[in-house]
Amino acid sequence: MAIDALLRIEKGGAYANLVLPELLARSELADDDRRFVTEMVYGTTRMQRACDHLVDRFLLDDVDPQVRAALRLGAYQLAFLSTPSHAAVDATVGAVKGRGRSVVNAVLRRVAGAPVEFPDRATELSYPDWIVDRLSLDLGPDRAEAALLAMNRGASPTIRSDGYVQDEASQHVVQTVGAEPGDLVIDLCAAPGGKATGLVEEGVRVVAADLRPKRVGLVRQNADRLRLRLPAVVADGANPPFRLGAADRVLIDAPCSGLGSLRSRADARWRIDADAPERLAALQVELVKAGVELLKPGATLIYSVCTLTAAEGIGVLSTVLGDLPEGAVDVLDSPGPPWDYRDGVATLYPGSIEDAAANDAMMLFRLRRPAW
Repeated sequence: MAIDALLRIEKGGAYANLVLPELLARSELADDDRRFVTEMVYGTTRMQRACDHLVDRFLLDDVDPQVRAALRLGAYQLAFLSTPSHAAVDATVGAVKGRGRSVVNAVLRRVAGAPVEFPDRATELSYPDWIVDRLSLDLGPDRAEAALLAMNRGASPTIRSDGYVQDEASQHVVQTVGAEPGDLVIDLCAAPGGKATGLVEEGVRVVAADLRPKRVGLVRQNADRLRLRLPAVVADGANPPFRLGAADRVLIDAPCSGLGSLRSRADARWRIDADAPERLAALQVELVKAGVELLKPGATLIYSVCTLTAAEGIGVLSTVLGDLPEGAVDVLDSPGPPWDYRDGVATLYPGSIEDAAANDAMMLFRLRRPAW
């Protein structure tokens, strides 16, 4: 099953968090085996580059996708799960069909007997070079290293009191909104609805919007499941169809590169391109400027992204302040612990929340429209 999932992710372009639950739902595996399959698929996908290096040292020719998936899976068990070598090799070889079985057997036995060595830190951490370079530049080498290591650890689900599964960092964003019962919050990028439903649970009036009908459908499904009243509409957040100056709060959980949530999105590091931060920052700026127009005097806009790039944090804030008329908005101070606050932007680093099950990263800033 793990090899099948890896093939679908690599060859078919399937998303790990969608294809694996589908395969598990059709299986009759015991709970322990389900957890083991999940660890192998997500772990092997995260550590793909490191696993390829470990096996490529002993490959003489290219191999077909099934053999490649099996070699990665075996190398992950040997190098990162501390599975006994005979068990990892024998079980992986036994799952391979055809003549490729002998290649998998020979190579994994060589991997099992060789030292685990890597040519550079990006290969060892199993990220594309550009992600390591980008975060090292934006965060500094030490913070980047800590973040990259944290995002190689598996994600444990965090469940709200209402049963909704939501990362701890996202729950902290909801806490910074500061809306009172009865206030109107417009959530411009609401899907799948975690933050919007969290606000409704607190007695806040929320109108949820998202660009695509399918994503708005997810918001409605989640609200219905929680038995919450949450109007949800299809709308372009950069050109919102709402009355100007109507909102007590505007929440923009903007589309972003996702470089702070790679722990929970095992295959994302291999899908994101190096131009994504700048490309998405341009959209983020437009969303924030449109959101400011919806604020009542004295009302607040909250911008958040689950990434760690300067372009999508301080870069967006600086551009927005430069584009808006002087005095149009004020930048609010730090929301307080556990946020790290610098130059107007508050950050949660991966795994930084005490007692959390290894949270994703989040960056946030808040703008207030003057009361006059």
